[in-house]
Amino acid sequence: MIEQGALRPGNWRKSSYSGGGGVGGGNCVEVAWTRDGWLAIRDGKAPKAGVLLFTRVQADSLMQGLKNNKFGQSS
Repeated sequence: MIEQGALRPGNWRKSSYSGGGGVGGGNCVEVAWTRDGWLAIRDGKAPKAGVLLFTRVQADSLMQGLKNNKFGQSS
């Protein structure tokens, strides 16, 4: 559970791989570090839909897997 106020709007950063395309177009992945060291990831097009939380170790593993295409080819 994220503590109230741990993520301020200015903390979120949009991925450089997120596409454009205006409202509803493209991808929009946003990330932020919480005050207590969790990596939060959300859909920037639906910021109130929820947040995925990862520890530093999990975040490092996720990033390494993405870099090495461990999760398959996107369509």
